[in-house]
Amino acid sequence: MDVILASASPRRKKLFSFLYDEFRVLPADIREIVPRSLPVEKCPEYLAYMKAESVAKGYAKSLVIGCDTTVIIDGKILNKPRSTADARMMMQLLSGKTHKVITGCCLFYLNRSFCFSEITEVEFYPLTEEEIEEYVITKEPYDKAGGYGIQNKGALFVKGIHGDYYNVVGLPVARLKREIASFLSQDFSAEPTVKESKKKVRLKK
Repeated sequence: MDVILASASPRRKKLFSFLYDEFRVLPADIREIVPRSLPVEKCPEYLAYMKAESVAKGYAKSLVIGCDTTVIIDGKILNKPRSTADARMMMQLLSGKTHKVITGCCLFYLNRSFCFSEITEVEFYPLTEEEIEEYVITKEPYDKAGGYGIQNKGALFVKGIHGDYYNVVGLPVARLKREIASFLSQDFSAEPTVKESKKKVRLKK
């Protein structure tokens, strides 16, 4: 089976190699905009769907996997920081608190889709101004949701996690393996149309 990862993340690509020795990487070209009425915890799943659907349009007979990871604290989404000031603000928000890291995943095959979200809670130690400044002047925060990488120096801030560590890195590989197996075990002879699938995802709460 031809397998496609619809993601530009090098970390996600490395984790995906745990599942498949051979696969292609075709990042989706979409505008990452979500409906305002969508609950924040559903945003990663929605964007994962949009990414997978975008790539699957040209590869209906391939298994396409789209993913999106979001950091949420106090009901607010923290995207990738756009500046040093932005990264500093994120570290101040995360300091001494527990936040959620949510990765949405969507599988597409023969115009049928299945999406799910994995949630991991991460607790930070209280951070000093010096710790924050030392971190934000590095290159590490700026290509990561929430402004930190748990697999690198960001690990020095983590007091504990509840859930899947690899989900925080960007891909819940253990669950994804099982969801793929379940998804592909279905009877695809009477699959819904892409339009019908899309409507269901957008209305899901």
